[in-house]
Amino acid sequence: MKRQAYNKGWTFWRLGKEEGKREVTFPHDAMIHEQRDPACKSGSAGAFFPGGVYCYEKLVQASDLHASADGRAAKKSQRVLLHFGGAYRNAQVQVNGEKVLEHAYGYTPFDVDLSAFLKDVKSALVRVTADNGDVPNSRWYSGSGIYRPVTFVSGPEKGCIQWQSLKVSTLEIMPAKVRVEADITDGAEEAVCEIREAESSRSVYTQKITLNAATTGCGKTLTHIDTKTDALTSTSDDLSDKSAEHVSLEIAVPDAQLWDEENPFLYSCHLTTLKDGKILDEDETTFGIRKVSWSKDGFFVNGKQTLLRGGCIHHDSGILGAATYAEMEDRKVRKLKEAGFNAIRSAHNPASEELLSACDRYGVYVMDEAWDMWYRKKNTHDYAKNFEKNWQSDLTAIVKTDYNHPSVVMYSIGNEVSEPAHQRGIDLAKAMTDYVHGMDSSRAVTAGMNLMIITNSAKGKDLYGENGREDDGKAKKMSGMNSTMFNMITQMVGTGMNKAANSKKADRATSPVLDTLDIAGYNYASGRYPLDAKLHPDRVIMGSETFPQDIWKNWQMVKKYPQLIGDFMWTAWDYLGEVGIGGWAYTADGKGFDKPYPWIAGEVGVLDLLGNPNGELYQARAAWNLLKEPVICVQPVNHPGVKPAKSVWRGTNSIPSWSWSGCEGNSAVVEVYAPEMAASIELYLNEKKLGRKCVKYGKAVFKVKYQPGTLEAVALDVQGKKITQSGVNTTAAGNTAGKAALSAGSADGIAAVAGSGMSRLVSAGTSSLKIVPEKTSVRHGEVFCVDLSIADKNGIVECNADRKVKISVSGGELLAFGSANPRTEERYDSGLFTTYYGRAMAVIRAGADGKVTVKAEDDSGRVATEISVNAG
Repeated sequence: MKRQAYNKGWTFWRLGKEEGKREVTFPHDAMIHEQRDPACKSGSAGAFFPGGVYCYEKLVQASDLHASADGRAAKKSQRVLLHFGGAYRNAQVQVNGEKVLEHAYGYTPFDVDLSAFLKDVKSALVRVTADNGDVPNSRWYSGSGIYRPVTFVSGPEKGCIQWQSLKVSTLEIMPAKVRVEADITDGAEEAVCEIREAESSRSVYTQKITLNAATTGCGKTLTHIDTKTDALTSTSDDLSDKSAEHVSLEIAVPDAQLWDEENPFLYSCHLTTLKDGKILDEDETTFGIRKVSWSKDGFFVNGKQTLLRGGCIHHDSGILGAATYAEMEDRKVRKLKEAGFNAIRSAHNPASEELLSACDRYGVYVMDEAWDMWYRKKNTHDYAKNFEKNWQSDLTAIVKTDYNHPSVVMYSIGNEVSEPAHQRGIDLAKAMTDYVHGMDSSRAVTAGMNLMIITNSAKGKDLYGENGREDDGKAKKMSGMNSTMFNMITQMVGTGMNKAANSKKADRATSPVLDTLDIAGYNYASGRYPLDAKLHPDRVIMGSETFPQDIWKNWQMVKKYPQLIGDFMWTAWDYLGEVGIGGWAYTADGKGFDKPYPWIAGEVGVLDLLGNPNGELYQARAAWNLLKEPVICVQPVNHPGVKPAKSVWRGTNSIPSWSWSGCEGNSAVVEVYAPEMAASIELYLNEKKLGRKCVKYGKAVFKVKYQPGTLEAVALDVQGKKITQSGVNTTAAGNTAGKAALSAGSADGIAAVAGSGMSRLVSAGTSSLKIVPEKTSVRHGEVFCVDLSIADKNGIVECNADRKVKISVSGGELLAFGSANPRTEERYDSGLFTTYYGRAMAVIRAGADGKVTVKAEDDSGRVATEISVNAG
């Protein structure tokens, strides 16, 4: 079946406010445009955004159908569906006023069959209502509405390749052999399968097969099946006939290149159906040739042991809210890969197909997670009440989406659920694991299990006590603690939580569910690693969620114990909601865990809300042995005499900058992150030696007085000799203060001097407002970012001269403008925002005028700058 984007021209309004109807383009997050309020029931978890019920409507025209492959006009008898990537939440779809579908989960895709409605008429009116009115229903910022793209899918009535039935499996890697499968409806005589290199389109294999004959030969098997029993090709709301021919073709790919993190080589599979030599239908999919395996000896990709340098991420796009743009997903994955991550966990819901495609391209492994809850509620109005009815269809949708993405190496069936403390939950975990295996046996099944939660639940001390069943509309009170209280306790206990489940009783309570999984995911339980290496030597273990400041200790254990296959820190990228969970706060309202309005973001990522790095990233890079030169980061020095309230989810709030105007004489904590061979660090300020410190856990820490100028760090080996290394591609000296070193491909240290064993930060000179587009040429409709900073002529960012800036755009559309400030009342959709530590960012969609012009003006009105980007 053929596909085309179907995102433009939808009418949108909030239910009850029809006078506010306007046209929108998908993806569209309705929540990010709402007015935050400290009284909002979503609370700190939802960043004080209100819920709502949102309507979308479009007149689907028969003329929107694809023309047939030979150029003739499309026939009204074609099969037609709309594929929705995601709508938050409780989506109801009406066609010409008739309700045709309900879809409760906000993170799985769903299809709307329009075939019957467009068969004899020219158009059909489609209305989608997304009901996110009941909050709280999430432990983070969810967004609202149709926040992922929509695809128009069509195919012929006869000889149709069933939607999402085309799948490719790797059978062997040396030599390479794949299996291509698809379901084809009656009416076609032949099918042609072609394998191409995805980037070059060079054909590497072509095979023609005869249909409608139950034969075996030439490497193919044809089997007549009932698609209603085939979990990968049929759901209640897709285009499946009662019967179809299942085509399975084994193909030896000559001189194949394998897909992995170092060489993410992609192929495409094209399938065409024909009758009388004329094309009836076409479909294609991208895939990679790779095999994963796991055992007590480790995790292997194509037979090579692989350690997962992982980070957890939420689904939102920062200042864009939950809107899922392919370009922003690409940017996120690219920056994560450049930062040193080779794996991500989609916490705690299925990833978008746009994110998975980006991971395919960049070679990033994915743990795709299904839910944050099972049948026990974590929030009053969350998905638990729908879970038992829908878990099978949810898992089916996830596997159908993920199957051809080589980046997906494992499925996670849940996060920090307490149900496995009891037999019902253990049985459910096994049922879900078996269900996934039945659809896809090539990948592992895991879950992010908090062993302390399960242990306490087994003792009758339930964190989540509600069973999630319907109660005549009257919400029961949560028994025990709620999730916010649990996080508050974790904040008080600190990283000691890692040992909270080390007892024999804890092992007895958790082993039944851990042993149902292919890979046991441990959340905040690193104390169990050495214990279980002896007690459960055959158990494959993974740190599915860990404190980022523990990365050095955790990674030493990953390298020591073969069955411990990796670590996923919380988090790789900051997110909206769960406000201040990682904040080092300098304001009185930031002293508690449950931070109040106007906090808006978690401030917990090693990359901030805009994608800028902080000190915790460089400690991870040191632990992963990815630093070739030292890197200097500094805790903010513009809060003299104020001791920050610290969070257990963050070990430091340092950033790579030595530009703090007006802070002369203030105390400064300098952190130098060191390459593996470094035993000590010498620190110099304006060529004056400030001291020498030993490297511990990948860093050396100095307390100094801030003075503008040049701060230098020199790495020394155990003999006290300066470390040198030739041929290191690092940022030129003087290009400092964290300026785009990672995204420029120079991830070995900010302002490191190539081969010198040194790192250097320099204070900014006279600063002004500067804007720099991340791309200089874009396509019509493409989304791109423009970085804004308070910087000098050398690009050095000044961190203590923040200004309110107004952004205006011509030749394009301003989608969002904001900073990484986790505590603000400013709006991302206003075009007016204050920089944070000297930085902000605009997200723009290019128009069709050939040029996008962006103008920035500060609040004084005296400083303005303007740039242009070619658009075509």
